[in-house]
Amino acid sequence: MDIIHLLPDSIANQIAAGEVIQRPASVVKELMENSIDAGASKVSVSVKSAGRTFIQVSDNGKGMSQTDARMAFERHATSKITNADDLFSLRTMGFRGEALASIAAVAGVELKTRQKDADFGTFIEIAASNIVKQEAVSCAEGTTFLVKNLFFNVPARRKFLKTNQTELQHIISEFQRVVLANSTVAFELSADDDVIYELPAANFKQRISAIFGKKIRHFSQNILNIEAKTGIVNLHGFIGTPQVAVKNAQQFFFVNGRFMRHPYFHKAVASAYENMLQPETSPFYFIYFEVNPENIDVNIHPTKTEIKFEDDREIWVILMTAVKEALGKFNILPSIDFDTEGKINIPNFDKNANIAFPKPIFNPNYNPFSSHSQQHSYSQNWQQLYEKREPQFVDIKPVEKNNTLIAENENFTDFYKFREKFLITSVKSGLMIIDKIRATERITYEKILLQLEQQKSATQKMLFPEILSLSADENSLFEEILPDILALGFEVEKQDLCLYSITGIPSLLTETPDIIELLQNIISSVGENSIQKEIYEKIAMQVAENYAKYSKSAYNQAETESFINQLFKCQNPNFSPDGKKIIAIISDEEIFGKF
Repeated sequence: MDIIHLLPDSIANQIAAGEVIQRPASVVKELMENSIDAGASKVSVSVKSAGRTFIQVSDNGKGMSQTDARMAFERHATSKITNADDLFSLRTMGFRGEALASIAAVAGVELKTRQKDADFGTFIEIAASNIVKQEAVSCAEGTTFLVKNLFFNVPARRKFLKTNQTELQHIISEFQRVVLANSTVAFELSADDDVIYELPAANFKQRISAIFGKKIRHFSQNILNIEAKTGIVNLHGFIGTPQVAVKNAQQFFFVNGRFMRHPYFHKAVASAYENMLQPETSPFYFIYFEVNPENIDVNIHPTKTEIKFEDDREIWVILMTAVKEALGKFNILPSIDFDTEGKINIPNFDKNANIAFPKPIFNPNYNPFSSHSQQHSYSQNWQQLYEKREPQFVDIKPVEKNNTLIAENENFTDFYKFREKFLITSVKSGLMIIDKIRATERITYEKILLQLEQQKSATQKMLFPEILSLSADENSLFEEILPDILALGFEVEKQDLCLYSITGIPSLLTETPDIIELLQNIISSVGENSIQKEIYEKIAMQVAENYAKYSKSAYNQAETESFINQLFKCQNPNFSPDGKKIIAIISDEEIFGKF
């Protein structure tokens, strides 16, 4: 009995759509790239419910004829290539002819399109790969796609979509990639009738500034131009100074107008910044490559973001050199600040001045063995420096106390401060040293976690509210974690899209000088697709780090003992939230071994 058979087109299209259309953002990306390929000078994108129910992409490109409009929804129907050799000379975003067929397989699609010289346009309505209607229609020049009820016939795929804020974040990310690669085209993006971006045609730097200018501090002063022209590759773009490097910096590579991910080239940029960045930070960059299409292969992944280069090693060196040259040209390396206090003042050379050799001065009557000389000797009573002190070993075996080598029933008294950073005290097993800042981080971290879990906090009203201005992608993340921000003790009032007024802060943070920077760090650290527990931990870590940085240390003995007791009540007193050691024990044997 034969069991192998051909799948129906509807099922085959749904399977293909699973690779190309993964979420609403995939639809936005494919339709925007089609608009670019159509020669559009303006592209408008509108979504509702984060693209679940409504995605519309309109352009003023060259449009399609009636026949082309119908053929565009067939699998592997494309105007971009005609034979296999064309795959190695691609200059368009699309070429496989899969996007529209995949979208039509999992959604309802309406298309209106008209060519420049045509009297009428074409209207086509498709649902689940079936053409419902096709007719002539009066419409503007160009093309408009309306995608409704995405994954309506694939409930399993629809079920696994994330929250609206997360899906909108993905749409914004895909939008940014396309608009950065095509700065000479005007773009608009709106979500639920709120305008997120309205970008006129501009140059590359202006486009970067329009999208990320608010996020990057002192944008114009901290962005450096890079450029290199060779026979292998031409590259240009902008990199950030080390001073504005952050944990989650914006980093973009483009090749021939196409966004790409390339870890190998990222290492080239990172190598150029070596020894110039703070720990756990990375620089932002926006770098555009122009390469002969015959020397790259974009047909290795359905999303076309992974690209192979024939001369990747040579390009790696060119890229690293270009970044290093930009950093050196603008004198990014810190200048040497010589400390001249207390040093001899050397006058400027004067060729007309009379130069005399120095004359030696000595006292011929000086007698080093006289009693007058000996009264200034520092060798008197030298024996006291070497008094024999017998070691007093304590016959108590250290045991684990909260994973720290401290004897049971240990009493901590007589703490001493060392260099305003460490607390030192004698314990039965030796000498205990505590890093005050890291200990403060651990105590605050666990306190904040408890507040978030119990949704209990204290708020301090601000005399003068501060304004939090976010980029579109930051805003979607902020909206998602806003309930947790409020639970932490912040009071937030929405003023406008991406604009918030901070009217109250957690009582814990009254010493924090820059609340806005702290909130931006929280947003950057949370990222997307985080579960609730991870969100709590990341928020608590940022707040704890900020509090420890600006808090005033306890100085009297009672406060110090209370501080230490709080530390040892923590679940993990040995390490700070980011895994750094808080406590060190120097044993008696180690100390006596020094003598």
